[in-house]
Amino acid sequence: MERTERPWLSQYPDGVPADVDPTRYGSLVELMDNACKTHASRVACEAMGSTLTYREIGEKAQALAAWLQSLNLPDGARIALMMPNVPAYLVSIVGALRAGLVIVNINPLYKPRELAQQLRDSEASVIILLENFAHTLQAVPDLGGVKHVVVVSPGDLLGTLKGAIVNIVVRHVKRMVPAWRLPDSLTFTQVLARGKPLPCTPARPGLDDLAVLQYTGGTTGTPKGAMLSHRNLVANVLQVEAVATPVLKPLANQQLAILGALPLYHIFALTICGFYAFHAGMCQVMVMNPRDLKSVVAAWRKRPINIFPGVNTLFNALVHHDGFKALDFSALRLTLGGGMAVQRPVAERWLKLTGKPLIEGYGLSETSPVATVNPTTATEYSGSIGLPLPSTDVAILDESGKEVALGERGEIGIRGPQVMLGYWRKEEETRKSMTAEGYFLTGDIGVMDELGYTRIVDRKKDMILVSGFNVYPSEIEEVVAEHPGVLECAAVGIPDEHSSEAVKLFVVRKDASLTEQALMDWCRDRLTGYKRPKTIEFRDELPKSNVGKILRRELREE
Repeated sequence: MERTERPWLSQYPDGVPADVDPTRYGSLVELMDNACKTHASRVACEAMGSTLTYREIGEKAQALAAWLQSLNLPDGARIALMMPNVPAYLVSIVGALRAGLVIVNINPLYKPRELAQQLRDSEASVIILLENFAHTLQAVPDLGGVKHVVVVSPGDLLGTLKGAIVNIVVRHVKRMVPAWRLPDSLTFTQVLARGKPLPCTPARPGLDDLAVLQYTGGTTGTPKGAMLSHRNLVANVLQVEAVATPVLKPLANQQLAILGALPLYHIFALTICGFYAFHAGMCQVMVMNPRDLKSVVAAWRKRPINIFPGVNTLFNALVHHDGFKALDFSALRLTLGGGMAVQRPVAERWLKLTGKPLIEGYGLSETSPVATVNPTTATEYSGSIGLPLPSTDVAILDESGKEVALGERGEIGIRGPQVMLGYWRKEEETRKSMTAEGYFLTGDIGVMDELGYTRIVDRKKDMILVSGFNVYPSEIEEVVAEHPGVLECAAVGIPDEHSSEAVKLFVVRKDASLTEQALMDWCRDRLTGYKRPKTIEFRDELPKSNVGKILRRELREE
């Protein structure tokens, strides 16, 4: 059965347009600056009981932008941001864009090896990072092109007294700041003070200029930068706004609160909390560590939450948390699940507890990220990844790139204004990821029904999805293979009830005395937590193709 042209449009709730117009704003800079002016008196973010208004964010971003411009960096220079959710992150996003720089988001839990790789590949000139992770930067032997280091304190922008107390507690009571020394670095406070009297001419990039380098593994191998343009991100903000309107319209006359528990360095949080919420004038209630469920509950209790983006693991943890069960959910209007598959039992428990459905969407770093979502007016879990967003086409493709009939399996292809420009300095990777018709090949295998709903049934590539984060076997294997006691190794994803998938490592020993604990310790020193193997199995040999390639799929299927 052939599909009709864009069959999903007939399933859109009333008020959702078939298309959006990304030229509504000239750039992401214009979108963010407009928010600072339009919502000037509103609270833009709340963190640890302190607040910043949109006007204050704009003023501090102006000072940061002026300082950045005083460095005489070329337009499009990269600035690395390595922080959890703190107010300085929002200021840094707005200030960096206003200065004409390209944002490179970095996971603050990265090990020195991972950090070095991303700084080297992006050729970042500046890095702004939380002092808790300054020791990681210090351990990088060669900072490459990084000439300017700005260190944020946990108490920055929380007010003089509260900020001082937070810094004392974090540094001296909880001892969360390992010793570090970075000569010539500046504090965030120093930078804002130096930039405040300086002139600043807001950058005016075009919609097709680069705005964010979001690192991902792409279709294969080591992490690479997905080049997201101003058009990509503006379009995705307007697309999300369009599909959210039916359920949020009754609250149009009040400021909405969105819970920012997901880290802003993740593309899902960056677009939903960093850009969409800012554009819509929401108050982002920041949580520094989403694993600290007490903090999530406390934040929710203090300010009733209207919108909550999250991942399956977070939802699952919350529905089993006694403190969360006791909250008032009457203000909640929209729960968005992304980053990883939402499991039916979790969605059903969420609905029973909160009275509101868990709306699942789907996307990738390469699509800014949202590509599909279930109607936000849905009343129950569908088991699908929903319908394509406005201005988005989804096609199910065979090996030759041609569309298959409705109901048949094939690779999910996505075409729309939110699809990346390509991979940073990886022309061959970019070419392999796109079809001649302009579809981005996701590597996920799906089936589309006659109404336009798509269901994921398998994964074509070897990527492992751990709690919403992409883990690439080749990166893990490279680290493990460096151990002198390892002859061969292979990493695969196995089902895990807590994190969707977990890493399992298969190893052929070179040294018969090599133990599982020794390898675990090796990985702990070299890989971020979510990338580390959960289990290790030693074997005499690994399955290989006739040309000697290790067959990960065979290991997975076992």
